This record gives sequence, structure tokens and C-alpha cells, in this order.
Amino acid sequence: MPLKDLTFGMALPQRYPEAAADIATVRRVAQRADALGFADLWLTENTLDHVPCPDPLILLSHVAAVTTRIRLGVAVLVLPVHHPAHIARQVQTLDYVSDGRATLGIGLGRDAHYAEFGVPLERRVRRFTEGVEILRALWTQPSVTYHGQIYDLHDASVLPLPLQKPHPPIWMGAGHPDAIKRAARLADGWMGSGNSSSAGFGPQVALLQQALADAGRDPATFPISKRVFMSVHAREEVAQQEVRHYMGAVYRNADLAERSCIAGTPAQVAERLEELAAMGANHLLLHPIARPEEQLEVLAEMVGLQ
Repeated sequence: MPLKDLTFGMALPQRYPEAAADIATVRRVAQRADALGFADLWLTENTLDHVPCPDPLILLSHVAAVTTRIRLGVAVLVLPVHHPAHIARQVQTLDYVSDGRATLGIGLGRDAHYAEFGVPLERRVRRFTEGVEILRALWTQPSVTYHGQIYDLHDASVLPLPLQKPHPPIWMGAGHPDAIKRAARLADGWMGSGNSSSAGFGPQVALLQQALADAGRDPATFPISKRVFMSVHAREEVAQQEVRHYMGAVYRNADLAERSCIAGTPAQVAERLEELAAMGANHLLLHPIARPEEQLEVLAEMVGLQ
């Protein structure tokens, strides 16, 4: 699929090793991406983090007030460490204040997340799937009674209901084969993680497409995405140095840059993005890891938005 046929999201400057981007920069990136025609803006959730990472839903509520068209998403929120009623309320409010532009990306997260928040690691998949059921129920029904193995609700409401009908889209981020199959059954979209390998993306997409077909869903209309950590620079060596620094500081493994990031000149980066499109992506979340305003303009031109 040519780049011109893809849909592109833009990561807001949020999780930088040295310091969080100031709010003025966040506003400028959000407003410029909105004006340029990017489809959506995204943040991530890392509540207890060794690098600055403001809360995504609170920050998106601010971004909603300074943009008009562009969609607003979180990729991903670790659903089982939250009560789904809290997330239903927060995302309903984001949808309300943004005039119906919210997207929620969710995942199981890593094992360490559960100990951090005192949530049992056991039965986390059951906790996750019940959470998805509760989200959809609270977003579509004025009163919900739910009796699950993990959660129990009686005559519960999250009002007013979200503006989007039937509800804000739920995307899932997952790499394990079982989780990809679960996304095909339960999600409204799927996104490969930024620190997953580009080479592994193709087999994951093939598995997802087959699982969608098995579930009676059309892979052609299902959002298939990948977060792409990236650096674009006229000098390839500078771009490579930037992604190695980022992966070393954020993921504590600079070597991840070679398999997970795209870095180089505009022509080199465009070629790598086309490879992801050829693997089956119909949406890409572009995530510059430095110089966000400068790279926003370069990327917009590269993908045909200006």
C-alpha cells in the first residue's frame, strides 16, 4: 500500500528522557498536526516511570480544548491495573469535552505493572476481558448490572453516555499470538508496540488478518497500526544516534534501536515506512523521539500532508 493511501497518527511530545516537553510545545504540535491533516494524536500511559511521562487522559483533555478535528487516543493503557468503571468515566469525559474524538487503546501490560499497583497477576486475562465488557456496557447503557468472576456492578451508570455511537473505539496493543487473536475478537483496532521489531510486524499482521477472517470480520476495514519510534535527519548518523540515545534512556537498551526504530534521511525513512505498509499496515503512529516540531513538518511532507 503506498504511503498516500495510509492514515497517519502523530505522537504528542510526552515521554522524553531528559525532561517532559513543555505544555506550550505540546499545544503547538497538537494544533499544527490538526491543521496539517493528521488523523489522530496519541499519548501513552506509564504511571510510575523513570523518565517524565504526564498522565495521558488528563493531558488529552487539555489538547481537546486547543484542537478541533483531530482524534485523541491513548496507546496503551494497562486496563487490568485500573477499575474499568474509572476508565469508562474518564474516557466518557474525554469524548464529551472533545466533541466525540476519543479512542482508547488498552493492553495487558508487563508483569511488573501488577505488583506496582497491588493487582494480582493471576487471572489477568479474565480481568482484562471483563473490563472490556464493562467499558462497552457502561458506554452504551443508562444502567448496568454486571456479575463477573472479577467485577460486580449493580445499577451502575456513567452519564451522559459518550457522544460516539455505539461507543469510543477500543484498540488493543498486543504481540503475543493469543493476545492478537483476542484483539481480532474484541477490539475495534490493533496497534503494534513501538519497541517491537519491524521484522516481526509482518507475521503479527498475518496472524491478525487470519483471526479477523475467522471471526467473520473484514481485515480491510479493521485499523491495523504500528507505533514507529523514529528520527529523521539530513545526516543519517545523527538520526541513528538520536534513536540509540532514546532507547537507551527510556528502555535501558540502546540496541533496541536497530530492530525497533526507523532512523535516517527522509528518503530512507520513507522507504522503511513503505515496508510496514507492504506488511499490511493501514495506519501508522509516527513517534519522533526528538525535535518534535521540526520533525512534524518533515513527516507531514514525507507522507503527503503538505
